[in-house]
Amino acid sequence: MNVNAAIAAVAALAGLCTGVIAMLAFRWSEREQAKPTRSSLHTDAVLPPGVDTVLSVLRSSAVVLDEADAVVKASSAAYALGLVRGGKLAVEPMMAMARDTRRDGEIRQIELDLPRRGTGRGGDALAVSARVAPLGSRLVLLLVEDLTEARRIEAVRRDFVANVSHELKTPVGALSLLSEAVMDASDDPEAVNRFAGRMQVEATRLTSLVQELIDLSRVQNDDPLEDAEPVRVDELVAEAIDRCRHQAGTKQITMATGGTADLHVWGNRGQLAAALGNLVENAVNYSPARTRVGIAARRIPATGGDLIEVAVTDQGIGISEKDRERIFERFYRVDPARSRQTGGTGLGLAIVKHVAASHGGEVTVWSAEGQGSTFTLRLPEAGAARDRDRSRSRPSESSESYDTGADLDGEDHGRPYETFTNEPLSAPEVLP
Repeated sequence: MNVNAAIAAVAALAGLCTGVIAMLAFRWSEREQAKPTRSSLHTDAVLPPGVDTVLSVLRSSAVVLDEADAVVKASSAAYALGLVRGGKLAVEPMMAMARDTRRDGEIRQIELDLPRRGTGRGGDALAVSARVAPLGSRLVLLLVEDLTEARRIEAVRRDFVANVSHELKTPVGALSLLSEAVMDASDDPEAVNRFAGRMQVEATRLTSLVQELIDLSRVQNDDPLEDAEPVRVDELVAEAIDRCRHQAGTKQITMATGGTADLHVWGNRGQLAAALGNLVENAVNYSPARTRVGIAARRIPATGGDLIEVAVTDQGIGISEKDRERIFERFYRVDPARSRQTGGTGLGLAIVKHVAASHGGEVTVWSAEGQGSTFTLRLPEAGAARDRDRSRSRPSESSESYDTGADLDGEDHGRPYETFTNEPLSAPEVLP
């Protein structure tokens, strides 16, 4: 009897322990389910009907706060921006604005610069716009819009407008002053001719600036692949050389080409011709007299399809390392005084960069001060045209000279036209 009683007592004790453990486990489970998550930091039941669905489709970062400033719900974007941490709104100005709105029911808005998550540097600040409104009788809704990219675009636009205004003001102001000078010198034919010649130079410069602004706007807004076609590289090179024929002849600059036959690129012919023409024109303008400008091309293998590289090499003044980082910016000039003498607008290389990017390619530069520069344009090859013409064409090289002397000054002015990396060859082959 004592043994049975002991067994019964042990069984009762075990049952009691099991019940207690089960109850604790149930309570713990309920507590875990009630813990805040990334999408819902409280129970969704406290939100008015339909609010959860509306918040899920908003592009803005959304945070809902209760009367105790606890986060009831927060979108994933709010976590990504670092607005919510540990179940609390982490931005004090937004918290203060939410409390004021809860107190008086007024809708408030503020713009702030927030450090990026994981950094404390001011240069990495996020520009945001926060708007707070009451949601029902107890909740407050905070909507945050990321304005960082919009601010960057606006800054670029302001800089562009300022630069355009400055560039237009210079020739217009010069024309105004020269016209006054012509009027004052009406009885001096020699002075009138001199001032009229300068007016013509400024008018030409103004025309070039306006035309390049139009070209830049066109390459930025148009989709070049809408009118894409296979374009022969040798035809683009011939057109670029013809564009610079007069200037090269005046300075007795030799134009040499090589490797351009049997190569085709895919894109808008007009834009590609403008881009290559700008590179060749820059090479001629910034090269001393009686030197050589080389244009060479080749096919290189690449992931997703072969590329065509067209390199334009000059023996000009070269570009310093600090300037090489900025030469593709709009209106940036390495030597502003020289650019004005040659009629440069500072937009040519910016157009080249946009054309290359819109065609799925790129443009790079190798340069050394006093040694010249090599600009390399890489573009996707028109594979179908390559396959069709490969059996009919063979690579050839040609040279067109605008030098009135037989062999220049008897020296080798060649640059590494075979340089398609950004480093010169140790023993370059000079094209004829």
